[in-house]
Amino acid sequence: MSVFPRYRHIVNPRLKHTYISLDDAGDIIVKSPEVSSEYIEKLLLKKSSWINNAREKFTQKKGKALDFSKPLELYYYGQAYPLVIEKYTKKKIILKFNENRFILQYSKYDKNMFQKHIDNFYKEKAKNLIPVLVEKWASQMELFPRKVSFRKTKRQWGSCSANNNLSFNTMMLKLPLEVIEYIVIHELAHIACKHHKKSFWKLIEKYLPDYREHIKILKSYTT
Repeated sequence: MSVFPRYRHIVNPRLKHTYISLDDAGDIIVKSPEVSSEYIEKLLLKKSSWINNAREKFTQKKGKALDFSKPLELYYYGQAYPLVIEKYTKKKIILKFNENRFILQYSKYDKNMFQKHIDNFYKEKAKNLIPVLVEKWASQMELFPRKVSFRKTKRQWGSCSANNNLSFNTMMLKLPLEVIEYIVIHELAHIACKHHKKSFWKLIEKYLPDYREHIKILKSYTT
């Protein structure tokens, strides 16, 4: 009997090919048109080396989604801090940061609400910090966005629309400050260059000569 890894299959009739990826928990996701389970199992076995390597890289990523069955930590400005969950009498959930740890106090245990409060913490901090950095670097680069917005995304740290509207991932506050600034500079550079060609990277290098080091650090984190 063949042994193959567990996976979640998402059928999309519009797809022409089968795609394998990992979700935020490191589990396998298969997206494909209508195909047989035998086809998927053979493909997973064929791609087992790639899957194992991808999972190994995933386990080393910083800032992964929380698993409340294990000891918890939150990344903040590139540092990992323990997250302590405490039961208390008041109904309102409170998340506090006291310089060396996060404390989440609750009356009813609810992992979804815990995650919502954590997401809100990052969002509020991002909304306070990022506009200041955008203003700073936009002035230096003489590249000004029409609008700056925030949202939690699974794939991108930031984006620049065709109309020069910038959007930033609220989870950016997990990252070291210098890497956050790299993302801001990166997206501002897209106002001038709507591509990733040589001229784009030259523009970034003009303001951030060691940007490659920041990219390397950024790749060690997950959104």
